[in-house]
Amino acid sequence: MKGRGPRQGWVAGPLAGILVLAGCASVAPTAPGSNSAGPGAAASTGQAASPTSVSPAPSYVSLAPIGVVPAPTMPAWFNVEMTDVNTGTRFRISDFTGKVVLVDTMAVWCPTCQGEMSQVAQLPAMIGPASSDLVRISLDVDPNEDATILKKFADKNKFDWIIAVAPIEVGRFLATHYDEQFLNPPTQPMLFIDRTGGVYGLPFGIKSALSIQKTLAQYLAP
Repeated sequence: MKGRGPRQGWVAGPLAGILVLAGCASVAPTAPGSNSAGPGAAASTGQAASPTSVSPAPSYVSLAPIGVVPAPTMPAWFNVEMTDVNTGTRFRISDFTGKVVLVDTMAVWCPTCQGEMSQVAQLPAMIGPASSDLVRISLDVDPNEDATILKKFADKNKFDWIIAVAPIEVGRFLATHYDEQFLNPPTQPMLFIDRTGGVYGLPFGIKSALSIQKTLAQYLAP
């Protein structure tokens, strides 16, 4: 993937190793092969950045060796244990099966990450009662930052959701199976996982709380 710019959207179903290379633009799903609106367009319009729909198309690429069908198992990173620096609680992504999980990768030194997390902080009030089915997780992917540094950052900014240092295997999985930009916090990487374990990428770049809320609304609906 070296030498390419960040993809604007992708979808991975419950099977690990399936990516959508077609662009996920800012306001509405972009048909495979058409031009994307580019990072940050969703925030500028205040509209949802809809994830690319899952459908059989040439844009699907299997990361498994040719002729090998990926096993029907959840992605490996779902079962890696992490620690929430705000509460000290150990957790796995798989603990939240049946809920919608929003994940962003960040670093304490990254001002754009702080801005994006400020948008994430607004989501429960905007979503209302359905927010009980939304789990927010921020993962620090800088190997030079530890739980103590991250806890001070969370306390200072009053970021009170699940915030953890990403184990190396989690960062490696995100970069290898989804996109290298998940290890580049200033591009504001973000994904969400639906109730059945499907993984969806949001556009890189600035995203408003409103655009995120509109994108998640259909997945949070009863």
